[in-house]
Amino acid sequence: MEKYDAIVVGSGISGGWAAKELCENGLKTLVLERGRMVKHVEDYPTMNLDKWDVKHGGATPKKILDKHYDKQKRWGVSEFNRHFYNTDSEHDYDEIKTFDWIRGKQVGGRSLIWGRQTYRWSDLDFEANAKDGYGVDWPIRYKDIAPWYSHVEKFIGVSGERLKIPHLPDSEFLKPMELNCIENHLRKSLEKNFKDGRLLTVGRVAHITEGRKAGAGRASCQYRNRCSRGCPFGAYFSSVSSTLPAAESTRNLTLKANSIVAEVLYDKDKKKATGVRVIDAITKEETIYNSKIIFLCASAVASATILMQSKSEAFPNGMGNSSGELGHNIMDHQLGAGVSGTIDGYLDRYYIGRRPNGIYIPRFRNVNKKSEKVNFLRGYGYQGGAYRGSGWGWQESVPEYSYGKDLKENILKPGGWAFGMGGFGEVLPYHENHFFLNYDKLDQYGLPTIVFDAEFKENERLMKEDWLIQGQEMLETAGFKNIKVFDGKAPIGRGIHEMGTARMGYDPKTSVLNRNNQLHEVSNVFVTDGACMTSAANQNPSLTYMALTARAANFAVGELKKQNI
Repeated sequence: MEKYDAIVVGSGISGGWAAKELCENGLKTLVLERGRMVKHVEDYPTMNLDKWDVKHGGATPKKILDKHYDKQKRWGVSEFNRHFYNTDSEHDYDEIKTFDWIRGKQVGGRSLIWGRQTYRWSDLDFEANAKDGYGVDWPIRYKDIAPWYSHVEKFIGVSGERLKIPHLPDSEFLKPMELNCIENHLRKSLEKNFKDGRLLTVGRVAHITEGRKAGAGRASCQYRNRCSRGCPFGAYFSSVSSTLPAAESTRNLTLKANSIVAEVLYDKDKKKATGVRVIDAITKEETIYNSKIIFLCASAVASATILMQSKSEAFPNGMGNSSGELGHNIMDHQLGAGVSGTIDGYLDRYYIGRRPNGIYIPRFRNVNKKSEKVNFLRGYGYQGGAYRGSGWGWQESVPEYSYGKDLKENILKPGGWAFGMGGFGEVLPYHENHFFLNYDKLDQYGLPTIVFDAEFKENERLMKEDWLIQGQEMLETAGFKNIKVFDGKAPIGRGIHEMGTARMGYDPKTSVLNRNNQLHEVSNVFVTDGACMTSAANQNPSLTYMALTARAANFAVGELKKQNI
């Protein structure tokens, strides 16, 4: 039986930060990852391949997608990044209503494939539940997390532009990536024609745009836009290139891959967790690891699942679940619908490189008392971008239509400019949106499988209607043509931002965690991934996960020193 000061479950965005902070504070820390080992650079097999280096131009054949990636294919699986996605047979789940669960089951988790959009939340977000009555009140406010946002941003590197707007606080920025001419055109149109504070800025992304950052030799972005394959330059933040190497450099880190945490163990006399029971993913042998504190950072669904499986005489319904809220209040972000159009002119303008980023239009609905009245709560932003397509139409691929010199010249001509953007909307915390465990259908490790029962509701429908109308109006006003509305009817889960399954709150009767991310009922167990979130806001949540994790880890270290846990 091995004993550590701390155990961290999960090695992704949250787990990497927990490992870094705990190790740097001198704690002998064990990180357990249920998936395979991934090492920076050497395990990025497609990082330098072009489309002609791969069969089918990099597209995964339909028969493979249908057989092995039926659920994963709802997102962007290709031959360039399929090694970072899991086959359905490896983590099957059931859905009463459609739910897309994209799981990052490898060292680094989804930090290897995330979109890297990095935004602070404000008190508009932390106070929302209390003001409109959905969910429970956050037990923290912006001032509590602001120093930890800065702490995280200085380490990971965040590129962006200062806006000085209250509901989207500025970060510790590296220089912003550049907008192209069409994006600047739309930006000027919004400033001129809309008086409700609409702004267009370049996306705020966890990319190094100047200098270097700590980790495995992290250098500036090369504008290759091959991020989801694994970045050999370490330019975008991932735990594999950044936080885990920092933790390893302390010599306090032990990292074990292929280690499935089945449950957290509890001593009812001491009223503390003592460790975890782990199943080896390859041999299926079981091992118990003991520690003083435990951080669950396995993802919103996986961390809540571990707690639900951690049954004992003290917790017959799962550890820390006296409130009955464990597994409930699933949130995500609503996306997959937006507008696109073309615009004349600017044919003498182009752009350099493949910017791995787009534009961002921050929330302008329900921002303050001056905001226009609408028929839904909360708000949304937009993400997207402008580009020039190829001037080589389908006719040029038919020999009878074009050949020789004309064909070669046409291939090199860019087409006109086009622009597209999609809404990114907040989802309310509904208690009935939940998942549960099916003990009648066990997986290959003898653990119960997961069943999702969650959906978007009327508020989300009304919100989407509004962002489609406003999107059209913004493009029309800016002189775009051929404006089209698209709606992929994306279900909950497609945003890959599942949250809320072990939420924070003041009252143990209505929440699972306190203001320091501790279980109300077990003080030495912390949950700092998406499970802890009390509301969803409309901004991407990963920066907030990281800041909460760093905050909780340093709190835990202090409590250990005081012998309070």
